[in-house]
Amino acid sequence: MAKLNVSSIEVGLISDFPKSSSKIVRFGRKPIIVIRKESGDFKALEATCTHLDCNVQFKSETEQIWCACHNGLYDIEGKNISGPPPKPLAQFKVDIAREKIIVSQMDLS
Repeated sequence: MAKLNVSSIEVGLISDFPKSSSKIVRFGRKPIIVIRKESGDFKALEATCTHLDCNVQFKSETEQIWCACHNGLYDIEGKNISGPPPKPLAQFKVDIAREKIIVSQMDLS
């Protein structure tokens, strides 16, 4: 199977994301969760739990990310804070260009 290399994607317009909302989108072959915080800022994280790869959900009332499979919990930055997840969720860079939300791989250099 060919590997799909993606460095950035457009996930929608700012107006597509009410405050305290999220949307799961594909980044190449993997799902990511794009979150608009109550503050209006955006965050993008890998959407699979680091425990057993179940999909995670954004809990707007607490601004936390939750995995229903084994009750794993992450903070809004993707840091594992409760339950079995052994490590944080991978982060992605979010840029806004002319009202469009662009998600990119983090520059590790």
